[in-house]
Amino acid sequence: MNLPMRRLALAALMMPLLACSASAETPDQVRAAFKSKFPQHEVSSVQPAPVAGLFEVVVKMKQGARAQYSVVYTDATVDHLITGDLIDTKTRTSVTEERLAELNKVTVDWAKLPLDKAIKEVRGKGERKLVVFSDPDCPFCKKLERESLSQLDNVTVYNFLYPLAQLHPDAPRKARQIWCSSDRAASWLGFMRQGKALSGSDKCATPLAEIAALGERLGISGTPALIFPNGELVAGAIPLAEIERRLAAK
Repeated sequence: MNLPMRRLALAALMMPLLACSASAETPDQVRAAFKSKFPQHEVSSVQPAPVAGLFEVVVKMKQGARAQYSVVYTDATVDHLITGDLIDTKTRTSVTEERLAELNKVTVDWAKLPLDKAIKEVRGKGERKLVVFSDPDCPFCKKLERESLSQLDNVTVYNFLYPLAQLHPDAPRKARQIWCSSDRAASWLGFMRQGKALSGSDKCATPLAEIAALGERLGISGTPALIFPNGELVAGAIPLAEIERRLAAK
């Protein structure tokens, strides 16, 4: 056997050994290695990833008053980290996104929501229920209102005014104007869906501080955020079809 062939044969023999070596690390060993290199992060769990030789590391963080989790992938010795989405090419879905949705799922107790502090809009019979945390200056909130919520029927929507002043400095004033108006629902819908200018005073008692505290407890850091009758909290200007599907979920 010539030298090149001997090298190929040796490589073929070594490959199983290398593979065994790479997978010999246990989740506990990976956890210890990760914590030694990143002591500032709290590791919630470590398990083998869907890709051979990689491990999924779940890192616990804080989001408001509740825990929030992120996912990274690492080799067995934590010499390399992979961040971002792991895609299943067979299903064309993000394994990472599905895992994060499972980890960060929030269930809200409807009985504890102060619905009297929301702007109530009844469409049709209003038999279905939906809660929305919304910022009057948030472009995605306006997109949700115009493209999705405006198309719903037989629903009661409770809009909690949730201005994010750090992003939209004038939003708290507009939220107060809407709340202080004689017809809150008409003021809100006119501004959000039709772009009508706000007028009138913003000098009245509002529930904005209480709503801000509620959003903090629920870990809502962005708008819009929707709460469905089954208690599921979903962030973003999701399309009408997804809202309908979630409203039908038990």
